[in-house]
Amino acid sequence: MTGFSLDWLNLREAADQRARDGDLLQKAQQWLQKKTSPQSSLTIVDLGAGSGSTLHAFSSFSRSNPNTIKWRLVDYDATLLEEAILRHQGMHELEIYELDLNELSTLPLGGAQLVTASALIDLFSAKFIDNFVEMLLQSSLGLYSALTYDGTTQWTPEHAMDEVVLSALNQDQQRDKGFGVSLGPTAVKYLEQVLSSNGFKVTTASSAWELDGADSQLVSELINGMSNTVAKDPSLNDELLQEWTRFRKENVTTGTCKIGHLDLLALPPI
Repeated sequence: MTGFSLDWLNLREAADQRARDGDLLQKAQQWLQKKTSPQSSLTIVDLGAGSGSTLHAFSSFSRSNPNTIKWRLVDYDATLLEEAILRHQGMHELEIYELDLNELSTLPLGGAQLVTASALIDLFSAKFIDNFVEMLLQSSLGLYSALTYDGTTQWTPEHAMDEVVLSALNQDQQRDKGFGVSLGPTAVKYLEQVLSSNGFKVTTASSAWELDGADSQLVSELINGMSNTVAKDPSLNDELLQEWTRFRKENVTTGTCKIGHLDLLALPPI
């Protein structure tokens, strides 16, 4: 599967935490609380855990909760899991699983109530999502997924190449990222349909990045990443793409950038 560097995860962390929909996060936490009785424990399985962004989002819930909360962090990158331990072991009870998510049967789901994921679902194929939802249904697990890219980007000031670059970027999002041909920007819609058809109660909410000059380092890396990605598209004019990149870099401290994401909460029928 496609991985993410620690530097990139660190750079995006503040934007991620700002963008999460607070109401949906609170609904997930309230549902978890209802699932447990006093003195019992909660278990959350975090897929593609990275350095612990989802744990960070749940920190206040963990501190105020009388129940013991156990987190099972699943990622194939041992370096990121080690970083998650360093950052969060004092606040959470952690179990670490270095696994490939493609092996759904190996996921440590026993006794868990909720599966979580951040910036992950858009990597999945339709077949993978079908199998994933079947796994959730069989184990009667809830799902809280945050920050899935929805295919929208808005810049100020505007540039004539904005839509061309976005179209090429979204096309690239639908190549194989390690789980079969990715659904990319359509992943949340497809996931919502499959969950709903299997009896889950599904709620979605916008969690767009709202970036400005204070986020200039992150925006610069976004521009670099977008430009490098779409440069592989033979239909794009290289000179026009370079001009777009220069223009975006020149406005990185004075312009704005909105990257669309969606959060999703699915509660099982049982």
